[in-house]
Amino acid sequence: MSRRADRLFQIVQILRGKRHVTARLLAERLAVSERTIYRDIQDLSLSGVPVRGEAGSGYSLLAGFDLPPLMLTPGEVEATIAALRMVQTWSGNAMAQAAESAHEKLLAVLSPERRLIAERSRILAPDFDRYPQVRHWFDVCHEAINSLQVLHIRYQDEQGRATQRNIYPLGLSFWGEHWVMVSWCETREDYRCFRLDRCSDISLAGRAFSPRADLSLQDFLRRQKREKREKERE
Repeated sequence: MSRRADRLFQIVQILRGKRHVTARLLAERLAVSERTIYRDIQDLSLSGVPVRGEAGSGYSLLAGFDLPPLMLTPGEVEATIAALRMVQTWSGNAMAQAAESAHEKLLAVLSPERRLIAERSRILAPDFDRYPQVRHWFDVCHEAINSLQVLHIRYQDEQGRATQRNIYPLGLSFWGEHWVMVSWCETREDYRCFRLDRCSDISLAGRAFSPRADLSLQDFLRRQKREKREKERE
């Protein structure tokens, strides 16, 4: 649903920037079929967007149409800016670039009053570059989580003992200054969490894994909640 909503928004943006746009051009830009574009144009028209034209000839927007500025409360604006700044500072390079792009788009669609609030925000997330390698590890882990790839890691625990593990990366969690990777460890045959700043190397193992109901981030979180309740009852 979100992918389709994004596509409809992109169609409007493309039409705003050109006088005449064919369905073929839209299909090529958005990597979908022309049939999908015809359906999207029809849905935009039904929702009140004044699209002029028809299939086979091309489309344009009626003069004077514009999207209203994004309406967020002052608190919502500052919260969003703060979150984007934290992602830019503490995540990996790829996600930091995405956050910077999102920041630029947000400023472009805010009303002048809300944009001023965003630009004057004093909630900062300074980068003191304490864990420069973690940015790279974050990108490797994030990609492996999305593509279900087994990782090989070299890790040093709290006591300074070095180990090597093959793990199934399930999720990333931020604890203050530290990113923790929730994983299934092949050696322990159980869930384990690894701090990225304690990893000396993280690489793809060259094979994929298949998630299961009893081997997933959701199952890990359920176990954590159950263990917490059991400790509270003791």
